[in-house]
Parts: sequence; C-alpha cells; structure tokens
Amino acid sequence: MAKILVNSSGPLHGEVAISGAKNSVLPLLAATLLTEETCVIEDTPDLVDVAVMKKMLTNYGAQIDDSEQGIIKVSVPEIVSCEGDAELVQEMRASVFTMGPLLARAGKVIMPMPGGCTIGKRPIDLHLKGFRALGADVVEDLENERVIVTAGENGLNGDVIYLDFPSVGATENILMAATLANGTTIIENAAKEPEIIDLANLLNKMGARIKYAGTDMIRIEGVDRLTGCIHAVIPDRIETGTFMLAAAITRGDILVKNALPGHVRPIIAKLKECNVGVDVTPEGIYVDARDRELIATDIKTLPYPGFPTDIQSPFMAFLTTVKGRSIVRETVFENRFMHVVELNRMGADISTENREAIVPGGKKLKGAKVRATDLRAGAAMVLAGLVATGTTEVSEIHHIERGYEHFVNKFKGLGADIMKIEHD
Repeated sequence: MAKILVNSSGPLHGEVAISGAKNSVLPLLAATLLTEETCVIEDTPDLVDVAVMKKMLTNYGAQIDDSEQGIIKVSVPEIVSCEGDAELVQEMRASVFTMGPLLARAGKVIMPMPGGCTIGKRPIDLHLKGFRALGADVVEDLENERVIVTAGENGLNGDVIYLDFPSVGATENILMAATLANGTTIIENAAKEPEIIDLANLLNKMGARIKYAGTDMIRIEGVDRLTGCIHAVIPDRIETGTFMLAAAITRGDILVKNALPGHVRPIIAKLKECNVGVDVTPEGIYVDARDRELIATDIKTLPYPGFPTDIQSPFMAFLTTVKGRSIVRETVFENRFMHVVELNRMGADISTENREAIVPGGKKLKGAKVRATDLRAGAAMVLAGLVATGTTEVSEIHHIERGYEHFVNKFKGLGADIMKIEHD
C-alpha cells in the first residue's frame, strides 16, 4: 500500500495553481448521460474518482475520449445498461449522480448502495423522495442492497419538491432528472453550493431551462431533449482552502492561483480572525502568516455559504498549532471527527463530545504513523506533518488521491519535504 512521508518543512513559500473541482466534475460528467450528443468537459482534474466515473459512464454506453490532458469528451449515443456496477459504486458515493440522468433519459435505473468516505450516515432518501415527487416508482430492494427506480409511461412529471435538508447530492440529482421532465419542477430548500451553479450552467448550455441556481429555490422548466456543449469546471474551493491553510500552519506565504475568492469567504474570514494575512489580488489569493502572532478562533460547519465541512479537519490541524483554546462544531456529518484520534497520536490533545471538539492549541506536534481516515482527514494529516518534529507517515492515501490532483508534487513545489512511497 502506498504511503506519504512528511518531514518538518519550515515555512512554505511560492505559488500553486488550483485544479478543477472534484465535487463539480463528477456531477458534470454524470450529466453527459442526458444527451446523445458530445459534451466536452474542460479543466478536469486527474483524480481517482474521475477515473471511476469514466468507467461507470462507459458501462452505461458512453464513448470517452480523454486523449487531451484536462479535457474529457463524452458521447452517449445509446444507453446500453441502466444498472450501476456494484464494484464501482462501492468505490465512490458520487456514483449516485448517474441516477437522475439515467432515470430522465432511459426511464429506469438500478443502483447498488453507494460507498465513499466513512464520515457518517449519508443516506440517499432525499434523492429518492425527489424521484418519487417526479412520479417515479421507487423500490428499495434491501435483500440485494439496491434501489430500483422506474419512471411512468409518459416519463417524469414536474412538481414542487421540498428538501428536509439542503443536500448537495439530492439537489443535483433532482436537478438533472427534472431537465427532461414534463412541466415545471421547483426545488425548495435547495443547496446553494457553487457546484450547484456550475452544474446548472452546464445543463443550460445543453438546452435546459433552469433559473435561480445558487438560491434556496430552483426552478426547472422541462424540455424535450438536450444537446452537447463545451464547459469548463470551476476551480476547487476545498483544494484552495487546503493550500491557504498550508501557508498558515507553516507560518509561510503562498499565492493561491486560479482560485475564486467568493467561494472561500468563510475560510478567508476565519484565517483573518486568527491574524493570518489574506489578500485578494488579480493574480490570486495571497496568504501570509510570516512573523505574525496567531490567535485561536472557533469554527462551526454549515451548508454553503457557511464554513465548509470539507475544510473542518484541515483547519483543526492548523488550530492545534495556534495558542489558545478553539472549539470546532461539526453540524453536517455526525462522524467527521475520526481525524482527532490521528492528530492526538501526534500530541494534539483534542477532546470531543458529540459533535464538538475542544482544541487546546499551541501544541508541538510530533511525527507519527497516522491514517487518512477519509479524503479531507488525509490532507489534515499532511498539514500536521509539515510542522511536526520527525517524520509523519500517512497511510491509506487512496482517500487523498480521490480528491487532490498532483497532491505531493504541488506541496513539493512550495518547499515541502514530502514524498510518496510504494509498499507491497
């Protein structure tokens, strides 16, 4: 199994370019199932999850050309299967994004229960609620651990759908399904994440009629068919936050290029509360933590535009090094403190109760053997390793490679003492 070795690296310095967003490219690729014409997705990151999604699309009948770096061309002249490959689905929770497009175009989808990071219950009940509201028949085949969803004889029919929680995945799946439904669909209490807007922009280029994406009430007028288009993926706001924190935790300075400041406002605000210098320039977001007396702050994760849950663990790693007590409250996922055990192996001395973690701060971290318990926790372990004495050995790095493009090389380019090693 591959591992990442990190040594104390001193202040990081330089420039880093942000890749296309993992949380955007996956639903964008799924949306190509909605048309028989060719869709060209540009600025696609080279990620394990993207490779899995390409395999899934191929199983459904997609013809994929990825010969040009960062560009994926997808044509799906015919849906040859409506059933998700169980092995691929277990690798990646984002497999469920293919449900809405398959249901809309082929009228049926059979989906095994999804896998992905173990960060708490992530049921697809809101996805299924949306499909039912559009007139689909939903059968939960618990014995075979799969869901069978079938549209009516005349396809899907628009309706008003209220989400009990502003789920990003459910919003995206319902959004895609509704593009080819009869009549009007309104999603109330919809997720507002930038990735929702990116998906809606792609769909509208394909001929969909979507309004108000990015608000809590999205309106979709169904159309008869969609066409091909060319679309570029937005920059990854979680990768942006990770490298902003790399500057902060190492007390260095980094220019984060190809980033959208409006997508990371909560991260900018919290870093400033800690007395980290953050300047938005025409070249990018410049983070400077050199020669500053940093102070503790509290964070609370919330759906967008609140503080992102995906940055909670990297930010906690940073807070372990800042003098003063911090409180971290996790409100999105109930099991997203697994990284606390790993940080405590390094001397962080964090205590947790329910969904609240108390971070004493000001700790001198020590290198240790730790696990990447999930994608973002893996990034947190590397950040901690950059400032820990000795060597930090991070295992289970397949999680990291699911969501960060050229992760090790980007850190090396900033002066980090880091390497990936292969083990039998």
